[in-house]
Amino acid sequence: MAEAETDYAAVFQALPGAVALLTPRLIYADVNEEFLRTLGRTREQVIGSYLPDDFRDNPDDPAAAVVPNIQASLLRVAETGERDILALQRADVENPDRPGVREERYWTWTNVPVFGPDGRVALLLHRVEEVTELIRAREVALSLQEAMLPVSCPVGRHQAAVRYRPAVDTLHVCGDWYDLVDLPGDRIAIAVGDVVGHGLSAAKVMGQLRSALSAACRAADGPDRALEVLGLYARSIAGAENTTVATTFVDWATHTVTYSSAGHPPPALLRRDGTVEFLDRATDPPLGARPEHASRPRATAPFTEGAVLALYTDGLIERRSEDIDTGLARLADSLVRHQAADPEALADALLADLLPPGGVTDDTALVIEHL
Repeated sequence: MAEAETDYAAVFQALPGAVALLTPRLIYADVNEEFLRTLGRTREQVIGSYLPDDFRDNPDDPAAAVVPNIQASLLRVAETGERDILALQRADVENPDRPGVREERYWTWTNVPVFGPDGRVALLLHRVEEVTELIRAREVALSLQEAMLPVSCPVGRHQAAVRYRPAVDTLHVCGDWYDLVDLPGDRIAIAVGDVVGHGLSAAKVMGQLRSALSAACRAADGPDRALEVLGLYARSIAGAENTTVATTFVDWATHTVTYSSAGHPPPALLRRDGTVEFLDRATDPPLGARPEHASRPRATAPFTEGAVLALYTDGLIERRSEDIDTGLARLADSLVRHQAADPEALADALLADLLPPGGVTDDTALVIEHL
């Protein structure tokens, strides 16, 4: 039995995305039904028309601003014979039920060459995808994350600088957190933590652990005791196992930093003489790593006025196929080079020096406290 010949015209019309075919001169040669629905026009209005004329009747339309970008992308494909993806663009659309009312919309465009028998670009495949719901989901997630993290405000003697960078493939939410807590006397607690995983599930666990540790720091007599309480609480939270946390109590009356760590990278103490001490003498396994509850260690380091304390999560220093000591050395070098900067500038400099240029592949939180 002979195989039925494929009806490519029918396949084109059945494609689930909005797709058009244009000539190298940007004349519409064909469009599928989804493209017409997205554009809000009939086939007769589109076929044979010139793409840059899409908004000729209303040049003040905000969506008209993206047409030159689309045109430039298509012309690049026609000239180079290589596909081109147009970055996220905003093009608002009129609500069909409310004439004159425009709704915020976000889109991406992918343009692909279609070659003829002579090897030249004969047509341009133009795919449109609306990503408005994804953008809104990111905005909601970001608002959720911001609600769960403390706002930067004066705590203790100085204003701390805080930074939060989610991994590039997440919805702007993650399991990393930071916290700064005023304590009785001339003291504050600073903590950073890292829940395993990314996204909303990790952020949910993070919110519970951050709140619990914040309360424990206010009631406990040291960071080790606060982590013991957090460890007990974490046993009742699904997804909290193997969370890492570093907690420090800064006391200006005694000029000491008392600290304890549950499997977390060590805080860095930048001294006025330009040396960096990693506070690693009170490190214990992550939360839930032991089958039975046990006390946590703690250690104390002295400081002089003008020193800088940096707490961070592993996204700042760790890289695949690289020893963690390499990342710690890179952090120490950056701290020393930017020692004269104020906390805000220092935080920005550390991120610029240490995070990869293409965006972070792991979540990152950072706290800089001037002592």
